[in-house]
Amino acid sequence: MKAWGFKAYKGAVELLDLAEPVVGDSDVLIQVQAVGLNHLDEMLRTGAFKALLPLQLPVVLGNEAAGVVVGVGKSVSSFKVGDEVVTKPSILRSGTLTERFAVAESEVSMKPTSLSTVEAGAFALVSLTAWQALVSLGNVQPGQSVLIHGGSGGVGAIAVQLAKHLGATVAATASAANADYVRGLGADIVIDYKSEDFTKVVSGYDLVLDHLGGENLIRSLAVLKPGGLAVGIAGPPDVAFAKAAKRGPIVEFIVGRLSAKVRRAAKRHQVNYRFLFVQASGQQLTEIAKLIDAGVIKVTVAQTFSAKDVPVALAGLSTKGNAPGKVVVDFGAMD
Repeated sequence: MKAWGFKAYKGAVELLDLAEPVVGDSDVLIQVQAVGLNHLDEMLRTGAFKALLPLQLPVVLGNEAAGVVVGVGKSVSSFKVGDEVVTKPSILRSGTLTERFAVAESEVSMKPTSLSTVEAGAFALVSLTAWQALVSLGNVQPGQSVLIHGGSGGVGAIAVQLAKHLGATVAATASAANADYVRGLGADIVIDYKSEDFTKVVSGYDLVLDHLGGENLIRSLAVLKPGGLAVGIAGPPDVAFAKAAKRGPIVEFIVGRLSAKVRRAAKRHQVNYRFLFVQASGQQLTEIAKLIDAGVIKVTVAQTFSAKDVPVALAGLSTKGNAPGKVVVDFGAMD
């Protein structure tokens, strides 16, 4: 079986020959049709999380997929052979840039009927990220205010739509070229990150969703009201994440040092900071799929590549320019 991955951290992305996946009693075996690519793939390849997430080499890349069920474990009751499904599997299992993979039933959802296969391959990871930031961590309520950085990106575009659906006033940063696109998603305020200082445009917000980290995250704390929440998806990891990863007190200490600057700044502003590393959840995907089929959330695909061009597609993630939406690999046959 063919798969795309790497044999060593910081090594090249290459085509791997792997054994067929083992299907457990509670697993669903999926024939892959489309895979959305994400910056998380490159972060895993470069070892950004290897101290916290011990992955067995070689690592198959890919963190979301749409496909068809071709096998089920004896305990599976929610899916059958032939079902069209989507998933964001646990990162500790095989990635999705492969012909077939086995995934826990609890991490799978039926494909939204309104989406094409390629579109369905593009939403699982980013939608779960937005959901867990705004609903699980943020508990966003009607009348609250949310600032979303990168409103035209994969996570940002879904987050803008979801925050608006939740009844929030939504501000988003974006390039001037994508301002109309982000307004069309529901943003009330669009801030040109190249020419405007977002800290001068908004203030007293309830939540900020940050995808850049560093100084952008630190500056974002200043636009929150006391008790507000900044959710970071680029890091730094916080102690709560280290504890959840169960990597021991030494790693918790190291992570504490890494996040010390942002935690001190949060304390100074009387706000809160949480690092979000998205978790697999078929139940949440099902809720998101309902919103997609209801027309509340739309999925945008920026570029589509064939399976043989995975290395080119991954390398181009950082150079696709300002085109809104996701990059997707359309599998077809894995030659």
